[in-house]
Amino acid sequence: MLHFSPAKTASILIALLIGLWLAAPNVMPESWRNAMPSWLPHQTLTLGLDLQGGSYFLLEIDQNAVIKDQVTNLRSQARQTLIDNKIRSQAALQGRGVLVTLPNPADTARALELLQPLGNAADGNLFGVGSRSADITSSSPGQISIVLTDAGLRERMQRIVERSIEIVRRRVDATGVTEPLIQRQGDDRIVVQMPGLRDPERFKGLLKQTAKLEFRLVDFSMSAEQALQTRPPIESEILYSQDGRVPYLVQDQVMVAGEDLVDAQATFDQQTREPVVSFRFNTNGARQFGRVTEENVNKPFAIVLDNKVLSAPVIREPITGGSGQISGDFTTQQAQDLALLLRSGALPAPMTVVEERTVGPGLGQAAIHSGEMAALVGSLLVVAFMIASYGLFGIIASVAVALNVGLIFGLLSLLGATLTLPGIAGVVLTVGIAVDSNVLIYERIREEVRAGRTVLMSLDAGFARALATILDSNITTFIAAAVLFFVGTGAVKGFAVTLGIGIITTVFTAFTVTRLLVSWWYRGVKPRSIPI
Repeated sequence: MLHFSPAKTASILIALLIGLWLAAPNVMPESWRNAMPSWLPHQTLTLGLDLQGGSYFLLEIDQNAVIKDQVTNLRSQARQTLIDNKIRSQAALQGRGVLVTLPNPADTARALELLQPLGNAADGNLFGVGSRSADITSSSPGQISIVLTDAGLRERMQRIVERSIEIVRRRVDATGVTEPLIQRQGDDRIVVQMPGLRDPERFKGLLKQTAKLEFRLVDFSMSAEQALQTRPPIESEILYSQDGRVPYLVQDQVMVAGEDLVDAQATFDQQTREPVVSFRFNTNGARQFGRVTEENVNKPFAIVLDNKVLSAPVIREPITGGSGQISGDFTTQQAQDLALLLRSGALPAPMTVVEERTVGPGLGQAAIHSGEMAALVGSLLVVAFMIASYGLFGIIASVAVALNVGLIFGLLSLLGATLTLPGIAGVVLTVGIAVDSNVLIYERIREEVRAGRTVLMSLDAGFARALATILDSNITTFIAAAVLFFVGTGAVKGFAVTLGIGIITTVFTAFTVTRLLVSWWYRGVKPRSIPI
């Protein structure tokens, strides 16, 4: 059991050297890391929000806006369906649904049949299975009600939350924040943690904007001022400029949607040198954009972002290249932010910041200092106990524990993990677990010595018979860490990752490395007794 071949010894030492080398950049000055060759490991642990400082946001999706958007879409679809089938109708919003009125009551049965598909789970799963999104009924001739269902709304909210998490992640990644935490909380909330964020106000503005870009035609049936004094036409609405001063009467129908954008970049207008946003459509968007501009030459084309009119330029000639630019008295920063929002995609629903916390770097340094002191004091007490209890073997165990901690930080750096306070707690706990394995081995050796066995037989039997117990205890702890990782969130996951990696390195150092050190001691000293 104490015999190690040269190949096995070399493999153990190489594994230790690689692990410690991966951990080394964490304690090196930055100037040293910059001077190192590019092929050597440079990656260091990323500090979490509680250590490095940063911002925490709790976002809530506006369910009322989701309902309004869905009902508006139902009204447009119902109106278009009946128009295509030459059935005259009027459709008005009514609470969580649409009331369709037919001038000719005899069309009720046919219209009801035509409108039934609107209640299907159109955006359900792969097989089209899902709850009906709306109930479509007729309480009296000439009237049809289209009302959203609770089950359909719940499913839609779930999809909207999942989609919103994806969009928020794109926006966070575009700002360069490292190791953000973005996860769902409840039915309609999202938690966003961003370590090291320097400008929380700017980022809060990015998170709050839906970035829903639309291209609509301006309605010339009356002026915006007349519409304000009376009421706008049924298929139009009044929107205002970004500063809220200039009203525009625009058609409800979206001619081209921002979903067809494939790129957006902040640039400068070649003539005015003002910041603008250049955009480019995909094939479908380019085709639609070209058709609309060709059919509406010399008419204003409103560019609408989140129900605010950025500008309403007049179409001078058909734009068939699939690209264009958005102007609106932007600053350079505003143009860059708008381009970022358009590239990452529009949120499916507006979100509001219901909770915000900022952790300063000073608090993070205090947490690091407290964590370091806890780890140092705990480790020193463990080392003192081991040396007092087992003498030379206690020193060997302490060396193995120190190597174990180095391997933990090396693997965490290799994986690009984020170190948090719970992660530091996991390291401290791992130190205790590692020492526990050595205690099992040493106590087993003592029993063999008391039974009258020789030095070599006692050492060999101690390691061999303790192995099964070490594996059992560490496997059960690893299972608990795995459950914490897959079930827990946030800080619990950080603790589970550190603990899980620590258990793997513990089995290696507490048994294999300790056994190698004891083997070297035995071959070098040839002892007649065991100092334990």
